[in-house]
Amino acid sequence: APRMGTFIGVYLPCLQNILGVILFLRLTWIVGMAGVLESFCIVFMCCTCTMLTAISMSAIATNGVVPAGGSYYMISRSLGPEFGGAVGLCFYLGTTFAGAMYILGTIEILLVYIVPNAVVFKTEDPSASAQAMLNNMRVYGTCIVTVMAVVVFVGVKYVNKLALVFLACVILSIFAIYAGVVKSAFDPPHFPVCLLGNRTLSKRGIDVCAKVIQNGNETTTTKLWSMFCDSALLNATCDEYFTLNNVSEVQGIPGVASRAIIDNLWSVYQPEGAYVEKQDQPSIPASETLVTRELPYVFTDMVTYFTLLVGIYFPSVTGIMAGSNRSGDLKDAQKSIPTGTILAISTTSFIYLSCIVLFAACIEGVVLRDKYGDAVNGNLVIGTLSWPSPWVIVIGSFFSTCGAGLQSLTGAPRLLQAIARDGIVPFLRVFGHGKANGEPTWALLLTACICEIGILIASLDNVAPILSMFFLMCYMFVNLACAVQTLLRTPNWRPRFKYYHWTLSFLGMSLCLALMFICSWYYALVAMVIAGCIYKYIEYRGAEKEWGDGIRGLSLNAARYALIKLEDGPPHTKNWRPQLLVLLSLDSEQCVHHPRLLSLTTQLKAGKGLTIVGSVIEGTYLNKHSEASTAEQNINTVMSTEKTKGFCHVVVSSNMRDGLSYLIQSAGLGGMKHNTVLMAWPDSWRVSEVSSCWRNFVDIVRETTAAQQALLVAKNIDLFPSNQERFSEGNIDVWWIVHDGGMLMLLPFLLRQHKVWRKCKMRIFTVAQMDDNSIQMKKDLQMFLYHLRLDAEVEVVEMFDSDISAFTYEKTLVMEQRSQMLKQMQLSKTEREREIQSITDESRGSIKRKNYSRQPSSDQDEQAKQPDEKQEEEAQLIHDKNTASHSATAAAAAADKADAGTDRVHMTWTKEKLIAEKHKNKESTMSGFKDFFSMKPEWENLNQSNVRRMHTAVKLNEVVVNKSQDAQLVLLNMPGPPKNRQGDDNYMEFLEVLTEGLNKVLLVRGGGREVITIYS
Repeated sequence: APRMGTFIGVYLPCLQNILGVILFLRLTWIVGMAGVLESFCIVFMCCTCTMLTAISMSAIATNGVVPAGGSYYMISRSLGPEFGGAVGLCFYLGTTFAGAMYILGTIEILLVYIVPNAVVFKTEDPSASAQAMLNNMRVYGTCIVTVMAVVVFVGVKYVNKLALVFLACVILSIFAIYAGVVKSAFDPPHFPVCLLGNRTLSKRGIDVCAKVIQNGNETTTTKLWSMFCDSALLNATCDEYFTLNNVSEVQGIPGVASRAIIDNLWSVYQPEGAYVEKQDQPSIPASETLVTRELPYVFTDMVTYFTLLVGIYFPSVTGIMAGSNRSGDLKDAQKSIPTGTILAISTTSFIYLSCIVLFAACIEGVVLRDKYGDAVNGNLVIGTLSWPSPWVIVIGSFFSTCGAGLQSLTGAPRLLQAIARDGIVPFLRVFGHGKANGEPTWALLLTACICEIGILIASLDNVAPILSMFFLMCYMFVNLACAVQTLLRTPNWRPRFKYYHWTLSFLGMSLCLALMFICSWYYALVAMVIAGCIYKYIEYRGAEKEWGDGIRGLSLNAARYALIKLEDGPPHTKNWRPQLLVLLSLDSEQCVHHPRLLSLTTQLKAGKGLTIVGSVIEGTYLNKHSEASTAEQNINTVMSTEKTKGFCHVVVSSNMRDGLSYLIQSAGLGGMKHNTVLMAWPDSWRVSEVSSCWRNFVDIVRETTAAQQALLVAKNIDLFPSNQERFSEGNIDVWWIVHDGGMLMLLPFLLRQHKVWRKCKMRIFTVAQMDDNSIQMKKDLQMFLYHLRLDAEVEVVEMFDSDISAFTYEKTLVMEQRSQMLKQMQLSKTEREREIQSITDESRGSIKRKNYSRQPSSDQDEQAKQPDEKQEEEAQLIHDKNTASHSATAAAAAADKADAGTDRVHMTWTKEKLIAEKHKNKESTMSGFKDFFSMKPEWENLNQSNVRRMHTAVKLNEVVVNKSQDAQLVLLNMPGPPKNRQGDDNYMEFLEVLTEGLNKVLLVRGGGREVITIYS
């Protein structure tokens, strides 16, 4: 049963983890190199960072129950599985490398200070001693990792029992240091340091700190003499610096009452291989400049500078998570974690800051800068200050580092197991398994292997910055989690710990980031790349988890802000892209009828913009909500298969007609609404027993027109390519008969961005009549396409007058199902010209409204006109003077109109007709437009009109089939439906005849605005 309180459960474990190897082995050296002031800055920065992190962590830990998993659990539940997994693995790697660092510290204490003779690789060459020591570290390190892994595998309970013993060693060592400082005030320990000039000499192998000694009347040379001279004789040839300078002795531990702190106030950064020198000691320089490593000087073993020391020191303040990691074993975690962690950080910060001042005040500078204690007979430098004996610190630090290594090898596998069991990183799932009692066997094996990598690096000073990166990244995200939750003010954010603020969390996050780059910018970049790769991997391959995390809340806030900004107005022509509403039909099992419609959507969108996939189920929501849910799941599955990125929306309605209308009206939100409807052609409209199938289709055409939305109708959709197919050649043919704002031009360009259509060429066909200048039309259209930056082959197709064939009569007869029809057909040339365009008219209500509002008397004028005169006007009116010109000038004008938001309808035309158009009466022009576009002749009453329209459809179909039968896709203007609903079936027949004999057809109806522009 959980029964640990704040002191035993949080305070002491944090204390044990924070105070460790760096305090005993490196803090004196950091003080010697950086001086009191800069060391104080280093420690203060690092401690501030951990204190701010602890405040953020306390807020998160007290916002609900934190089970096993500690920091990983807190971050993943606050920032989501992607951040949680990335930071959790970073924390795991940090803890594992910390284990390697503690083991290296243990070996360093063992081989340098306890049993120096136990080394495996020995060398007499001083220049090779450093490399030999690294090899010794590797051999012993591998052995100790193996032993520790076996101990952890056999029984964690033994590790937990030994934890108190190791903690006692740490506390005892700290007290020994303070006791030694007090004793040094009145009785400093005797540790003399030998100097030659101002250079520090190593005491290893030196018996007397003198060149010669007097034995009665005889003067004899010392071991020191023989090291610098070529013989033991007094007249021997000696090193020049040895000859010029005297040997002297200074007290290594002058005591707290001395003025040592003044000498140690400032930094003494040195390059690698430099002499450790006493600053204020007189010295006569020698002429030689070459540093000889064979002489018994104390040398620096590495280059030193401020940022390097920050990286080496930072691991000594990690370990603040030890309390939160044990949250499952505490009586009252929400009370104990904040109190215990903040108290532990305060205590250790005081110990570190006071030790900096006390070390500088008690120990001579050259001894502080001597990393391995060569100047004080190979003693541990911090041990020389302690009381009653240096061995108290040596033995205490050995056991504490050994215990910390065991704790790391115990904690890291459990952290990895928690991540693996969450299932967010698929390839780590194997590490979630373990022994029958839950011990993470496989995770322990992986941890030991990663730990071995740190051991092979072999240098404590090189491993420390690596784990600094991983811990700093973890702390940074703890601060980010707290800041995000606080700023979002989510209703569930109610921490019991009240002493936090988002500014503190933000400051802590900034400090962590700054420290990462201060320690080592290249390690920081590597750590960020690792975390980024893990994040993206989890995002794409990981399990979907809904943990109510803050990042989701942040996304919602950002989406709301963006939607409000989008409400400002419609997009500029340059930003226009088809935002699709895809209307799917479902079968009785709620499965998708035409999945290829979603393939086409993916090819058209390439993941950009908005896609809403909608469908309608007939019935009442109370009875059909389960079917609606099933339909949504099925549609989402197909969307996932077809890689369609978008939203699914299933509506339950009393009838199909109303449901489709609701979708067209209400799909989307705010500025994120569709502007284009994509649907499949109703293939079975002729054989359908009920007429609602094609009537719904025609109503959708009318409603998209009323809503000023574009409409795309895919005929023979099941023949369209899947996303896996690739066309190696072929054409996308565009039949540009009515200018619809540029939709016909834009769609092939968008399709060719996808791999399926990339190798297809674009061809544009336009229709010329008998009196058109075909050559000039082609040139003008090519220039227009050049300005639009579109690569396409242009062809002008001429359609000649011809008699109406018997086939046309037969088609019309079948369509109308009448027994007789008018036999005499006297069509003027202008009427026939008009029919070429009539089959692909642009029925826009906006123009009709403009006509009504501008000239109330136009109807009377129209009635007063003679029929022949009216027909001639209509014939000219198919060539709108506002069309997108086939010359550069008129093309620019068209783009200007697009920017102005016009919704005028444009058709193909020639310059000659433009000149004739200018002389027309304005009022008659407007009335003619109204008559042409509202399709006044009612399809069901005027038999001649039906025949003429059928004739035009047949002729146009012949031309299209002749030119585009082998095309991979044909895009055609889609004519508008008749004003009178009784002609709807005739309208369907005309469309069927128009597209007959073509495999893949996309009928396009513009949305009443320009969607493409020549301007940048």
